[in-house]
This record gives sequence, structure tokens and C-alpha cells, in this order.
Amino acid sequence: MPLRIIFMGTPEFSVPTLAVLAQAGHKIVAVYTQPPRPGGRRGLDLQKSPVHQAAGLLGIEVLTPVNFKDAADRQTYRELDADVAVVVAYGLLLPEEILSGTRLGCYNGHASLLPRWRGAAPIQRAIMAGDHETGMMVMKMDKGLDTGDVALTKVVAIGNEMTAGELHDKLMLAGAGLMKEAMDKLDGGDLPLTPQAEHGVIYAAKISKAETRIDFRKPAIEVHNHIRGLSPFPGAWFELEIGGKPERIKVLSSVVETAGGPTGTALFDDLTIACGEGSVRLTRLQKAGGKVLSAEDFRRGTPIPAGTRLS
Repeated sequence: MPLRIIFMGTPEFSVPTLAVLAQAGHKIVAVYTQPPRPGGRRGLDLQKSPVHQAAGLLGIEVLTPVNFKDAADRQTYRELDADVAVVVAYGLLLPEEILSGTRLGCYNGHASLLPRWRGAAPIQRAIMAGDHETGMMVMKMDKGLDTGDVALTKVVAIGNEMTAGELHDKLMLAGAGLMKEAMDKLDGGDLPLTPQAEHGVIYAAKISKAETRIDFRKPAIEVHNHIRGLSPFPGAWFELEIGGKPERIKVLSSVVETAGGPTGTALFDDLTIACGEGSVRLTRLQKAGGKVLSAEDFRRGTPIPAGTRLS
């Protein structure tokens, strides 16, 4: 019989999984997502999350509790009489009463090869660390932070030039197919569960504003990984003095080069910047409030000649 599923998710990353489960014939009894947030050009309009919008198109009931501290919200969850909850980037910590509030528990789609990169920013952290592979895992949730038993795994390669945005999209689609497979196996009573390894645990802390600034004192490969790991959001950046005022410039992609020179200095007119070891050639940039430009187009409006010092 099809499963009665509660789906819990918020961003675009969660939407394909919701769609695949609905198309697979399972009964999505309700969708939980983060409440609408201020948005729009002036920040005055309340914006529904991508999952909220997708659920509306599918005709599924949407619930948006701020948290599950209210007894009425916990009671509503139990009364849905679901077989299982599927959680993909929901954004709330779930209390034990919710984790155990369905017949078969909660299963999470997590974007790393656990136990490496438990936590909030596994996609960005994997790239910033120079990992060559990551993946999606379906895990049965427990009260720890991404500590539950793993059911299924899909390994995804990380190319040397791949950005966090590109990896996000690959994992998003891989995760949708993997969760469908997991729910089909759970429905058939043959979903395996394996405890996570006790060694190799690394936490993927949320990206802070303080770490987004590019440090050209580091080796070129680390600068390159930092740039692509934060692309397109929140974006790695440096400051450039334009018209006597410092202006923040985001860098969305780069290429590692071998030329060396004084750290943080443009070596040539093509935006090759010296690092602690080697250099990086900046290939896509964006001024505050402007469009993302290729290096060639950026240089037409804002030349950075050899010898320019970046900070």
C-alpha cells in the first residue's frame, strides 16, 4: 500500500523530492515548511517558501508552525496519522515527540557522506575543504545532529571547477530519486539501516559573514576552493578602491594559475591575483547591486591593471 507521508522542507533544494514522492503515488497528507518571510524589493511582502508554493500547486495542505513548542502543533502532527515523515532541509530542529510521532519515524535527505559534514552547510564545506566527492544520504533521524542510521547512499563527484550552486543542483536531483527509492523500500519492508561510522565525524558549521572575505595570503588552491564553495551565495569578496572609495567585489569563479608575486597584487591585466602560493585568475565577478560579469566584461568597466593591490 502507498505510504501516508508528512513532508517537511523549505528551500528549492527540497522541491524535487516532494514532487517525486507525490508522483510516485504515495499520499502526502501534509507539508510542513517555514512560515512566510518578508521579501520583495522593499522587504515588505510576505514570501512563501519554494516548498510552500510547490505544495499549493499540488493541492496539499501546508502547515507553518514557528516551532513545535505549542502542544496544539504537536497534537496536529500526531492526528495526521502518517506512516512516516520525510525531512529535506526543513530548517527546524525536531523534538523527540515529532521524531516518534509517525508509525515508522522520520527519514532525512542529507547532502553529504555522513559522518563527514554533519550540520548546516555540507555542500559549501565540502567544496571549501577541497573534497573530490560527496553525496546524498537517506538517514533515519534520531535526537542527535545528523547522527541517525543510514539507509541509502548516492555518491556524487565534485569537479575541480564545480561551484556550490552547481553541486547543489546535482545533489538536489540525486536526493529526490534516492528518497523515492528509500520510501518504496520502506513500504515493502526491506529498507536497510546501518549505523554511522564512529570515526571521521566533521561538522559543517553555518557560513558566517566573517569568513566570506577572500584571504589572498592563502595558497591559490585554497583561495579557489573558497571562491567556488561560496558561489553563488553568499559569495566570496574582496575590496577595491574605486573613485577613492572602497567597493566590495564578489567573485563567483576562478582558475588556479602558477605565476607568483606580491600577495594580493594583480600580476597581469587579466585579473590574475597573486596568492600565498601561486595565483588565481578571477573569471566571473559582480559589483554590489550589479550583474554577474565575465572577467572581460568586468575589465571594460573597471580595469584592474597589473600592480593593483586588492584587499
